[in-house]
Amino acid sequence: MAVFMMVNYLTLELIKSMTETLTFKSFRDISRKLTIVENDLEGADKILSSLKVSKTPVIGITGPPGAGKSTLVSKIIDALIKRNKRVAVIAVDPSSPFTSGSLLGDRVRMQEFSSNPNVYIRSVAARGALGGLSAKIIEITDVIKSFEFDFIIVETVGVGQSEIEIAGLADFTLVVLVPESGDEVQSIKAGIMEIADAFIVNKADREGADYFARHLQSIAGSSQIPVCKTVAITGEGLSEIMDLIEVVAPEHKNKVALLARKAWKLIQEKRMKDLSLQQLQQELEAVSTYPDFNLYKFAESKLRSS
Repeated sequence: MAVFMMVNYLTLELIKSMTETLTFKSFRDISRKLTIVENDLEGADKILSSLKVSKTPVIGITGPPGAGKSTLVSKIIDALIKRNKRVAVIAVDPSSPFTSGSLLGDRVRMQEFSSNPNVYIRSVAARGALGGLSAKIIEITDVIKSFEFDFIIVETVGVGQSEIEIAGLADFTLVVLVPESGDEVQSIKAGIMEIADAFIVNKADREGADYFARHLQSIAGSSQIPVCKTVAITGEGLSEIMDLIEVVAPEHKNKVALLARKAWKLIQEKRMKDLSLQQLQQELEAVSTYPDFNLYKFAESKLRSS
């Protein structure tokens, strides 16, 4: 009992010390804060309400599985640290439907940077979010923005109509595709155009890459969205992407629109905080067999009680 009380006391003291100051002295400090915020532990609200968020550009990188996003991110990290930049990477991984934990962990290709003092990597489970983003991703990003980084990269899972969530998080979004993505682009054209600030045709050494790049450019039309070709594994075409990240991205902010999207997402999350799918399922098991059961009335009762 005494040992438990001592551990509990130390935990409370740790949270207290972390919420009293937002001076980050090490990556361990930021990891502890992120753990508190991500898991909604005691002290999370105080950390968030005390944040002094910087104007660090947030670069979103998204695209279908197999497009080479992680390889491209590794090349971008390497290029940035060679320019003496400090980089944070948030890798949003698929998660277990049973435990909500990350299945992939920190990306294998990024491990070469794990001991670099200018690179911080955090894996976050998507936890079933339709857009490939964790419900806590805004808070996690803002905590990291309170640290002194030059760039923050958010790599997300998949691409599609629901992936437009990243538009509410990133200042500049790169959509990574491969030449074989032609049919997929046709089916998600509306959503992908809303996401992309630039298209990256990766694995451009494959047959059909030039045609696919022209096709993307025709979709972009008068919007003048850049289309870049690259072979991430060799670094070919990387310089054009770095120009977008270092020159275009920092000036590419629609701040009020971005804040509005973030506020909407945060308010939505707070209103849903006391509801869980498991809880709803349990309640529905009890009432769904009633002769007068109506799903819309059930949902309305939940809205009134929230």
